[in-house]
Parts: sequence; structure tokens; C-alpha cells
Amino acid sequence: MKYHFKITKEGRGYSALCVELPGCVTQGENKKELQKNMEEALHLFLDETFDSKLVFPLPKKCVTKKNIQEVAVKPRVAFAFALRMERLRNKLTQREAKDLIGITGSLNNYQRLEKSETANPVLETLVMIKRAFPDFPIEQVAT
Repeated sequence: MKYHFKITKEGRGYSALCVELPGCVTQGENKKELQKNMEEALHLFLDETFDSKLVFPLPKKCVTKKNIQEVAVKPRVAFAFALRMERLRNKLTQREAKDLIGITGSLNNYQRLEKSETANPVLETLVMIKRAFPDFPIEQVAT
């Protein structure tokens, strides 16, 4: 999953605005610092608390404008984000999503999937998620 940032030269430094996520902005004194800051800003922006009701768009496949740079999302952040967005798009509670997917045990077993620091599903869980949510963007999570 890769989002796109528009880079602008600002005096002695640089600023960057995520094309798909208004409000996700950062700056840096040089390009190396800017790259690090874009990654950090993107991950913080997408890593909403799992009880958040905000729905963010998935990244565009390609943005071909001047001064655009792609920034990859870490797989755990991308997975937790994509699962949360799929649940919210389907207007489900976490318990309803857990039951629909077929996750057994406590609600915490599902909630761990929506937290980037604990999201690391096994293959069987990925299959169950894809069956429950056919539009789940697993191919974007892995890129």
C-alpha cells in the first residue's frame, strides 16, 4: 500500500502533503529528513485508534503529477487500517465483524487485528477475512 505526497520546496526546507489524505502533512530540512517524516506522518495518520469511526480512502493506484513521491505503508499498519476501513464501510461493530469473519474466543481476538502493533494474522485468518469481506484489499496491504 503506497500513498502519494506532493513535495514543495519551502525556503531552506521541504513540505509534503498527502494527496489522498487531506490533513496528513509534514516537513523536513532536507530530502532525507522529509522522507523519514512522511513515513512517520503517514503511519500516525492511518494508525487511528481501533474504536475510531473515521473512514479514510485507500490510496490511488497511480498519481502522475509533478513532484509526487510514493510512500509505502508498513504491512502491519496497512492491514490494521484496511480491516478497520472494511468494517466501517460495512457499518459493523467490532463484535459483528468478529462473528462475520468467524473468529472464536473473546472480542480481543478480533481487536488485536485492528491494532498495528498486534496485527499479524495467520493465513487461515486472512482466508476467513477475505470470505467475509470479498473487497478486502489484501493485494494492497502486501505492497
